[in-house]
Amino acid sequence: MTIDSQIPVTIDRNRLLAFDLETTGPDPHTAHVVSSALIAIDGPRKAERNWMADPGIEIPEGATAVHGITTAQAREHGRPHAEVVAETIADIRTGWREGRALVVFNAAYDLTILRRWDPSFEVLGPVVDPFVMDRATDPYRKGKRTLQALCSHHGVRLDAAHEATADALAAARLAWKILGELPDLAGADWREVNAQQARWHETRQRDFAAYLEQTGKDASDVNTQWPMAAV
Repeated sequence: MTIDSQIPVTIDRNRLLAFDLETTGPDPHTAHVVSSALIAIDGPRKAERNWMADPGIEIPEGATAVHGITTAQAREHGRPHAEVVAETIADIRTGWREGRALVVFNAAYDLTILRRWDPSFEVLGPVVDPFVMDRATDPYRKGKRTLQALCSHHGVRLDAAHEATADALAAARLAWKILGELPDLAGADWREVNAQQARWHETRQRDFAAYLEQTGKDASDVNTQWPMAAV
């Protein structure tokens, strides 16, 4: 991994690149991209880019029920899948070169999908995952840890759940708020911020796997790697 020398050492929570995918299914090792959104944030200013992709396969009814995009819509209006993935990755790399932190809610899902479709994709800059940070800093809070649940808990607006642009913007709002409550983390070298999130994720996932095993359930698919699983 080659680190770009232009990337600032610390994270500026007012200069973010929010990212979200909507896909064909919950398994990042088999999912195809249906829509992708990136929002470059500079304080109050925002620049959005989004894509609809033709995933090249039928979109399951369960996935359509989540994000609202049908196979017919994707085939008629979507760009070729490979182009959407390539352009998304190119814009993420540009964001890192511009000194932005990539905000991804549950990064191990979205970034694993990108790596699966482009094995050259690497993490070359800061990643901020509100899902991982929230679980680590408030581990005993009861209830769900979905994007909707976290937005409600933290008093953050979510305009349209499971629409890629709206989800990306809500994740950025969460990241801005959580980083503001963790000044030591926000002021640390971004490589340590990434490493800390990886440690938090691994610890939590190993605990979850142990719980599954104790209750006689299969824990073989519990991913302990962050921000990307092995593909």
